[in-house]
Amino acid sequence: MIMSPAGKSLLNIIVLGFGFMFMFTAFQTCGNVEQTVIKSFNSSEFHGSGYTSMAIIYGVFSASNLIAPSVVTVIGPQLSMFISGLLYSGYIAVFIHPFTWSFYTASVVVGIAAAVLWTAQGNLLTINSTDATIGRNSGIFWALLQCSLFFGNIYIYFAWHQKLHISDKDRQTVFISLTIISLVGTFLFFLIQRPEPETTSSDPTSLEASESLLPADSNEANSVLAPPQGLCSQALDAFKKAVRLSVTKEMLLLSTSIAYTGLELTFYSGVYGTCIGAMTLFGDDAKGLIGLSGIFIGIGEILGGGVFGLLNKCNQYGRNPVVLLGLLTHFLAFYLIFLNIASDAPIAPEEGTQLQAYITPSIEVALLCSFLLGLGDSCFNTQLLSIVGYMFREDSAPAFAVFKFVQSITAAVAFFYSNYLLLHWQLLIMALVGFLGTITFFAAELLVAAGRRDTDYSSI
Repeated sequence: MIMSPAGKSLLNIIVLGFGFMFMFTAFQTCGNVEQTVIKSFNSSEFHGSGYTSMAIIYGVFSASNLIAPSVVTVIGPQLSMFISGLLYSGYIAVFIHPFTWSFYTASVVVGIAAAVLWTAQGNLLTINSTDATIGRNSGIFWALLQCSLFFGNIYIYFAWHQKLHISDKDRQTVFISLTIISLVGTFLFFLIQRPEPETTSSDPTSLEASESLLPADSNEANSVLAPPQGLCSQALDAFKKAVRLSVTKEMLLLSTSIAYTGLELTFYSGVYGTCIGAMTLFGDDAKGLIGLSGIFIGIGEILGGGVFGLLNKCNQYGRNPVVLLGLLTHFLAFYLIFLNIASDAPIAPEEGTQLQAYITPSIEVALLCSFLLGLGDSCFNTQLLSIVGYMFREDSAPAFAVFKFVQSITAAVAFFYSNYLLLHWQLLIMALVGFLGTITFFAAELLVAAGRRDTDYSSI
């Protein structure tokens, strides 16, 4: 059966989404439980911190965005994602029997891999989409990616049900399984086919990227055998453009909103699960609740991504109402978490905390907060992706590089201070940055509504 070019491109997007779903089923589950696992690991040879590891990952990720486009240009997006996937799998495998040196080394390596992986993902999404299908394809990819929050956390919930302590056998069983799941997603990338030229974006730049970044036919040999100086020049030009774009009025306004997504990414993907697992007042099933919390975060993410991303129901009202909904949703979650979770939960020892916050600890309230965290995150991210893609349509690659740079560096800072700050201080920081980010997003949306473009951007 011969597939049409449009069908082949859609299949590529689906395969891309499933590959990321498997990979991040493993990686996000790993991030959600690693601090709890480390607290339970008794070894004189290991003195690592899950928060410090994630800080290293996001710090290196941020810096590596400067070199990732060059890597993808040289070896292509498909091979870039495959190699990155292997490195992600290696990071997860470290937990089978962790050593301090291997744990932190893998953290550095996976930070580099993350930058290459997401740059390659953006390229493949672009060259398999047209102006008419980019919204649909982004929605399909987002929905499949966020399904990753379900499966790994379901497994954690049933595997750790009624466990007060995570034994070596429990840890090894979980992380061997997660490593295999990550490898399955990695090898799925080989099923992605080269799209037909006519199915790619009508933008000549996108066509050029498709021809240079994917394996070429024999009649395209000249484009593949471009001199190295050309590649270096392109990489340098892209870097200069990203630097100039990062100081434009539009990007400076959006940077606070983007920084907020980095802070709350840290909280919902690592800190909050650790807090729930540390609450001994939740009963004997506190560790198992980490997985259940991740499931409810996933429900919120998929619901928000479907309504505000895939279905595009709110475009007629603009982006501001969705962002405001995200802020109010997060404020409600922060307030309930403040009332429900003990302040020392993020930094409690392995045996947990017996302190009580301001209400009798409620599992139902904790899971409601998980849902609200996921829903609010999807509100911010879908609208930021939309406005960045709209405002910087002609320079989307450097714009999204700046996006990932700001987001990952603030995530790194947040994972670092999570080692030391009590819960109420972490919630206060997020509330303040979220409020400021919403105000600056509104200002950026006014620029869009007025149709104005800053002269320093148009000159890039």
